[in-house]
Amino acid sequence: MIRISVSTACAIIFLSCGAASAESGVASIYSYKGGKTASGERTNPGGLTAAHRRLPFGTMVQVTNRRNGKSVTVRINDRGPFIRGRVIDVTPAGARALGFSGLAPVTLAVR
Repeated sequence: MIRISVSTACAIIFLSCGAASAESGVASIYSYKGGKTASGERTNPGGLTAAHRRLPFGTMVQVTNRRNGKSVTVRINDRGPFIRGRVIDVTPAGARALGFSGLAPVTLAVR
């Protein structure tokens, strides 16, 4: 017989429901005009797409800039970033919507 405390059971249920699907870190800008993404699509610097290391292609992610509170929903279609501390690469259009150029502290929430 396996015994699980009530607090452990609550934590397991919370995690399995996806309620803990938020991630924080640094966002950067990327775009290789006309190049192919890991999903096979052509890169569109004007599109609201992004690269993430683990999320499945097609996942919709709300990205919120922690400095100014602006947010945008992007679709994952590429892999990356591959630099420690960075959690997402967004297109130039995504960065404009978030109000940053270069790097920004962000929070991600899967939609």
